[in-house]
Amino acid sequence: MTGIILTLLGVIFKTPLLYVFGASEATFQYANSYLTIYLLGTLFVMIGLGMNAFINVQGFAKMGMITVLLGAITNIILDPIFIFVFKMGVKGAALATVISQFISAIWIIKFLTGSKAILKLRKNYLVLKKNYVKPIITLGLSGFIMSLTNSAVQIVCNTTLQTYGGDIYVGVMTVINSIREIVSMPVSGITSSAQSVMGYNYGAQAYERVKKAIVFTSLSCIIYTLGIWLVLDLFPGFFIKIFNKDSVLLEAAIPALKAYYFGFFMMSLQFAGQSTFVALGKSKYAIFFSIFRKIVIVVPLTLILPKFSNPGTMGVFIAEPISNFIGGIACFVTMLVVVWLELQGKQYDQKSFL
Repeated sequence: MTGIILTLLGVIFKTPLLYVFGASEATFQYANSYLTIYLLGTLFVMIGLGMNAFINVQGFAKMGMITVLLGAITNIILDPIFIFVFKMGVKGAALATVISQFISAIWIIKFLTGSKAILKLRKNYLVLKKNYVKPIITLGLSGFIMSLTNSAVQIVCNTTLQTYGGDIYVGVMTVINSIREIVSMPVSGITSSAQSVMGYNYGAQAYERVKKAIVFTSLSCIIYTLGIWLVLDLFPGFFIKIFNKDSVLLEAAIPALKAYYFGFFMMSLQFAGQSTFVALGKSKYAIFFSIFRKIVIVVPLTLILPKFSNPGTMGVFIAEPISNFIGGIACFVTMLVVVWLELQGKQYDQKSFL
């Protein structure tokens, strides 16, 4: 139902949404063509992203990975066919994405209704119960807020870049965000997996295991993000050319990428802190720090710094590392104070922290 509602809302409001997210008169027709077709796959996206977790939590991590690979590989194969062979351009890219999402959704439903699943999907289970829905929404709200604040930041960044740099810098931000999606995947995978381990052991009162999971997650995220920051700083052109080889964009994107990813490892502190809060049922902290880093820090800096930087576009890109340092430290330290003390059996008043 939610997928259908979002599809209808997307179709109705797609024009103002595209302009808010940075589309211009020159790029609107391409963005509109892509989004119109992509919206048809909203339901499939929600099934793929949402219900794949039902496979992972039953212990079928390999099957969950196959679900992701199935959609990704299908998309990679169909993209050049629709774009170049059938000469459909951006419409072909959108159609390939929708088809790949549809295949992933069918795969998930087939598995969850098949004989291999431990907890099978049945019609009589599709009844909402208040005592289940409330905690699910509460815990899921942190992820929703994170996505919402990311979208808000993207809107502010793109509109500011459009003002100070035009379409070329909106394109630069698109490339940088695409790179971020790729390099953040291992961190997201580690923290998502760790949440199940932490939550299970926390419920079993195996607090030493929870502490070990926190240490492992934190160190893994820090080491990886430190390494990828160095790689991005040394070879920025290589990553940019994966998405766009235009010489003008490349010249603008290299200094922007280096500024945006400066101190990237500090973001891992927020990842580790928020995943721990969610795993232990302390979602209010995760929600607070999502809002704190993005809305309280990034948005004001994105609007203010361009007025004092030369070129103005650089102010947009340096807002991110500043927020990583402030938000990452604040989130991680609070997690240690709140969670670590509890795991050690010390008494404290949680209300005093928020």
